Amino acid sequence: MSSADAVFAFLDRLGIEYRRVRHAAAFTMADCAGVDAGLGALTVKNIFLTTKNRKHCYLCITRPQARFHTADISRQIGSSRLSFAPEEMLFERLRCHGGSASPMGLIFPEAAEVGLAVDGALREVPVLAFHPCDNTQTLAMAGTDFFGRFLPALNVQPVDVEIHDFMDQQERGSPV
Repeated sequence: MSSADAVFAFLDRLGIEYRRVRHAAAFTMADCAGVDAGLGALTVKNIFLTTKNRKHCYLCITRPQARFHTADISRQIGSSRLSFAPEEMLFERLRCHGGSASPMGLIFPEAAEVGLAVDGALREVPVLAFHPCDNTQTLAMAGTDFFGRFLPALNVQPVDVEIHDFMDQQERGSPV
């Protein structure tokens, strides 16, 4: 069974409704924009991070326009300095390759030690979209199902973080 098939089977077992679309491989947020419009959803940006000693891993999900700094995320989640994790670590933990990182990968046993940091603004988004660990597909589900059913079924308690988008940073005079 592929990782994507495992994701859909998990959602089906939970009775979570979702819409699914297949498309050309989407490696960037710009690639996802057309899919978003078709699904009436917001595809989240996923950043897989690790500590320098690679002892701890975190998946940070945020709005596409957000411009985060790893130092800010590190401070908000109480971690030592985070940096981008290598692709082999992404595959080991979430069964995803570059361009397909997703909180859907948290269903796998290897992800048990992966922390989840969530841009708090995502809690207000009615429909969220994610790759099912495969960037040639996107699934959309109600934000309330993601936060209220999917994550609790995994016993995942995300840490909300504050991430400003590009315009917020310009208005505040912060460097981008």
